Amino acid sequence: MIVSVNVPDPIAAQLHLDGEQGNHRALEMFALEGYRAGELSRGQVSELLGLEFNETMRFLKDHGCAQSITLQQFERDAQALRELLGR
Repeated sequence: MIVSVNVPDPIAAQLHLDGEQGNHRALEMFALEGYRAGELSRGQVSELLGLEFNETMRFLKDHGCAQSITLQQFERDAQALRELLGR
C-alpha cells in the first residue's frame, strides 16, 4: 500500500523528512508510533523497516521504546519454559 501525505515544507524540514532519507524517516516515525500505541508488534516493526531482530531491538531502545518486563512476567515466562521443556 502506498500512503501519501502532504506536509508543509517548514514542518517537513523540522522533522527531517526532506532529502533522500525523508521517506525512510517517515516510515520510522510511523513504526515507532504504532509500536508505542501497541498497534504494531516488534516483528511488524522489523518487517516495515527491513531490520533483523537485533537491529530492531536497538532501534526501539535508541528511541525510548525498549520493553521492560516485571519480575512476575519473567517468572511466569520462566515457568512456562520449564513446563515446555518438561522440567
